[in-house]
Amino acid sequence: MDEGIYSRPQDTRAGTDLVMVLHGYGSNPERMRDWFKQLPRNATGVALRGPMDVGGDRGWFLLDYFLANDFAQVISAAQQVFDWQDRYARGYRSISLLGHSQGMAMATTLHRLRPRSYKTIVGLSGFVLSNELLSLTDAEPEPGATIPFFWGRDRHDVVINPDAVTYTRGWLTENTALTSRTYPEMGHGFGADEYRDVRGFLSHYLPAAAGA
Repeated sequence: MDEGIYSRPQDTRAGTDLVMVLHGYGSNPERMRDWFKQLPRNATGVALRGPMDVGGDRGWFLLDYFLANDFAQVISAAQQVFDWQDRYARGYRSISLLGHSQGMAMATTLHRLRPRSYKTIVGLSGFVLSNELLSLTDAEPEPGATIPFFWGRDRHDVVINPDAVTYTRGWLTENTALTSRTYPEMGHGFGADEYRDVRGFLSHYLPAAAGA
């Protein structure tokens, strides 16, 4: 996995809040760069590139229409992100995750495998993996340790099937401090109202240091 696409020069990153941005299936990090504009001024964004080739674009692991997944592929993709994080995500005040579509599945998987590693998570038009083996790895949050989570979507997004939405809602409600918002007619993309709400959410949980 390459170093990633950053929102700011290397010599200005130390001590900032890192937000790792994860694209969807059949997308790429370049398409996620608009999210850099929504980050607090004390944050650094880095858009990572999925390891799987998907017709010239990228993905994290193979999916079908029903969002079925192979546990070995999921763990392999997660380990590559952890390897990147252990190498490059040093010297930051905190680390957060922002994922779109399959990138939201990756973000929640990373949190499940390494709880307490992230400050907050933003999930956009995506889902939480329903995987029996992955569920066995869950370290459920202790009381008072629940991670703040923003979930934004269009209720009529046809890409994420109803069963996946139901599972995702249940898991997020049980395991996160959930802020859920819906955006009519947004589809599977992004919208101005969602940008605004995510900007406010991140600004609340990643406040600037005193005197910054």
